[in-house]
Amino acid sequence: MFQLFKNFPGLIQEIKLLFGTKPLEKEDIDLLNRFFPYYEKLKPKHKDEFKERLAYFIASKKFIPRGELKAISREMELLIGATAVMVTFGFRNLKLKNFSKILVYPDNYYSTINKTYHQGEVNPRLGIIVISWRSFVEGFMEPNNGINLGVHEMAHALKLENQIQNEESNFFNVSAWRNYEKLAKNEMIKLKESQTSIFRQSASKNIHEFFAVSLESFFEIPQRLKDYDEELYKSMVYLLQQDPLVLSN
Repeated sequence: MFQLFKNFPGLIQEIKLLFGTKPLEKEDIDLLNRFFPYYEKLKPKHKDEFKERLAYFIASKKFIPRGELKAISREMELLIGATAVMVTFGFRNLKLKNFSKILVYPDNYYSTINKTYHQGEVNPRLGIIVISWRSFVEGFMEPNNGINLGVHEMAHALKLENQIQNEESNFFNVSAWRNYEKLAKNEMIKLKESQTSIFRQSASKNIHEFFAVSLESFFEIPQRLKDYDEELYKSMVYLLQQDPLVLSN
């Protein structure tokens, strides 16, 4: 009974969002069709689900301008939100609830904590995802290089959401993660030994970074990734419960 009352405010907020979320406008959908190939390739029924989840994501997150950015545009909300929905699309009810704020800087920003410039970061303790808009847009301007800041940061958020103890945690299939992790560690060894790899060197830092980098390739250059290592690609399809190569199926 105590737990019911403890969760009551959250339940009220969830109900408000479910029934009060404003559907996407025609202009919003036109933008997705122009700039978000993942959405454009979906079957009609999956497009409907994508639109519903995107509208909910935008309504449930607080988008905050930072630095010299004075306001958050509708385009920013749509494309950042669409990236989050794409990365999480295989998990039907996943909303990244731990992350309530999206901070957007106009360009790379200086961190006073580690005295360096960043393009983006995820802070689970504060419940924030931080994005450099310039770097985010660059990820869409060059869709075939396997580098996409939005996917990278949403991948970190996805992995952390799976680990954080809340009503959304532990959604990764355990055996799927173990298989992916085994293959990932083999690839990290190759990178550390300077062997040829489809992934950039930063992916060898740790499993968290490899996960984020591998998701960039998974969504940006899925066929190249599959041709490079079909076993790793299939492990990611199983883990993420979706296959970018068969969106229209």
